[in-house]
Amino acid sequence: MNLFSGSCPICGGVDFLLNTVLWQKLINDWQLSSSEVDYVNRQQGFCCTACGNNLRSMVLADAILSTYDFSGTLENFSESNAGRTIKVLEINEAGGLSPTLKVLPNHRLVRYPEYDMTNLKFESGVFDLVIHSDTLEHVPNPERGLSECHRVLRKNGKCIFTIPIIVDRMSRSRTGLSPSYHGQSGVIANDQVVCTEFGADAWATVLKAGFRSCEIYSLEYPAALAIVARK
Repeated sequence: MNLFSGSCPICGGVDFLLNTVLWQKLINDWQLSSSEVDYVNRQQGFCCTACGNNLRSMVLADAILSTYDFSGTLENFSESNAGRTIKVLEINEAGGLSPTLKVLPNHRLVRYPEYDMTNLKFESGVFDLVIHSDTLEHVPNPERGLSECHRVLRKNGKCIFTIPIIVDRMSRSRTGLSPSYHGQSGVIANDQVVCTEFGADAWATVLKAGFRSCEIYSLEYPAALAIVARK
């Protein structure tokens, strides 16, 4: 594992802490090995003490900055001229990035259930960037969800997102399996039920949805991966 050792790409903080976030039932449902438990705990529980964002949010921020060739933090990006002309759609809160992203003058945040990712209430070709984080695994038809992201993007637009990927296995649907929930131990919520467990072939869903390219962006492998899909 190539551990992240830089500053927080969101706020520039340099102090971090690691919390254990997985619980035994989820580990059993997901059938995780001990090494997989370790990197998922880092993905979700390694946090910047300054802004509170975890590694999952950090890689999403870093992928955005890299895609727009911006040198600085996401906070700098949101406050600079670089972000002023970009029309951004954020589907559900993208980890802890929403307070930073909302500074962008052309930012729009929508949430389930008012907005269904598989049937977005927007005209085609209106956004430059679509962002979501650990949402797609909860969508019953992830290909349809991504095709809607593709539809609402302008030509050359990008969809940048995270999903929890178990890198040494293939994706599987949880249809027919006992319900498994993300979120918190013992909390059962319909919007947190897992529909798809993504693996090494996650890129295929992106291309099937109509995107012309799919980049796997790494801040720390395998704990911090983001997907950059280009229309």
